[in-house]
Amino acid sequence: RFVQENPNTYGVDAAILMNSRVWDASGHTASFSDPKMDCRECKTRYRADNLIEEHSKGAVNPDVMTNEEMEAYIEEHHINCPRCGRHNWTPIRQFNMMFSTSRGVTEEGQDLIYLRPETAQGEFVNFLNVQRTTRAKVPFGIAQIGKAFRNEITPGNFIFRTIEFEQMEHQWFCKGEDGDKFYHEYKQKAWQYLKDLGFDEAELRFKDHDKLAHYAKAACDIQYNFPIGWSELNGIHNRTDYDLSRHQEYSGKPMTYLDPTTGEKFVPHDIEYSIGCDRLLLAVLCAAYDEEQLEGGDSRVVMHFHPFLAPYKVAVLPLQKNLGDKAKELYGQLAKHFMCTYDEAGSIGKRYRRQDQIGTPFSVTIDFDTLEDDTVTVRDRDSMEQVRLPIKDLVAYIEERVQFN
Repeated sequence: RFVQENPNTYGVDAAILMNSRVWDASGHTASFSDPKMDCRECKTRYRADNLIEEHSKGAVNPDVMTNEEMEAYIEEHHINCPRCGRHNWTPIRQFNMMFSTSRGVTEEGQDLIYLRPETAQGEFVNFLNVQRTTRAKVPFGIAQIGKAFRNEITPGNFIFRTIEFEQMEHQWFCKGEDGDKFYHEYKQKAWQYLKDLGFDEAELRFKDHDKLAHYAKAACDIQYNFPIGWSELNGIHNRTDYDLSRHQEYSGKPMTYLDPTTGEKFVPHDIEYSIGCDRLLLAVLCAAYDEEQLEGGDSRVVMHFHPFLAPYKVAVLPLQKNLGDKAKELYGQLAKHFMCTYDEAGSIGKRYRRQDQIGTPFSVTIDFDTLEDDTVTVRDRDSMEQVRLPIKDLVAYIEERVQFN
């Protein structure tokens, strides 16, 4: 959607280990930190802002509070340690979230380097590389998918918050006067993208940042109503020319763009769209999961994935094992077009249920009529309705229904 369908967006694969000067320039070395406090009784460490959010059930926004104000709130409301139940806290300290290591052949000659806490800086330092090699004209985008690493104080809630995660980030470089326009445009694109993935709009909401990051002119999240409550799913930020200007300052290399039409030279502004793949996957799983009550007192567990997202698009199921040769022949034909699975163990009803549980949108059953007329039964996961189709029409039938439009 944001890369393949946009002729002015280019992909990169930047370094995971990056020189400390990159993070000095970006501001991460000085300010990429969380407020931590320890329980003196059980020695468990917590983020102070999370303690306040959970206690107030979202009614209080700790992002706009100083450390002293957070300490006062925790004291006034007598917030106890969630683990041991005692109230004996250390003062709040800022905890840098970057993982560091050293590079060099001897201890004396080692240089400090960091594992990237975000993929964005790799896109910024490669700005001129991409612009010159692709001859891109502003506005244009740079995007990548890759690992990021954060020394989270309290990782948890399954894959919602982890120390190693996959990020998708898209930087859209534009003229400064166009920044607000593109910021609002990308907010709507991000919302539409989630709708197209199958999310219910009632389970999504925009949340503007009350306290902006050091690089941002404007920022908002799209939050999803997880079982753990409303939490950030992705973010849209107007980063202005902060990042390119800082890298220009720290590297001594110009990060300017020359407009071929006007002859104007300027540092482009950036609109960022950032998604945590792990959180998106968790949200997809939560949204898709359903326990349905069926007629006759029966029930089933089904994952209502958008067909495009389903791990398998098609399950090939011979009605009986002695139809396996024909079924495997059909599997070979379909596997050239889709991710498929093959299952011949158990009754056909139990096999349908297994495919429902993993979200396979279509199950194709080969029976004895197939040997006579080259037709198969196709079962739809969501409606459980079945249609009889010629094998020659099967690929087109499935292809039409698994596209991401």
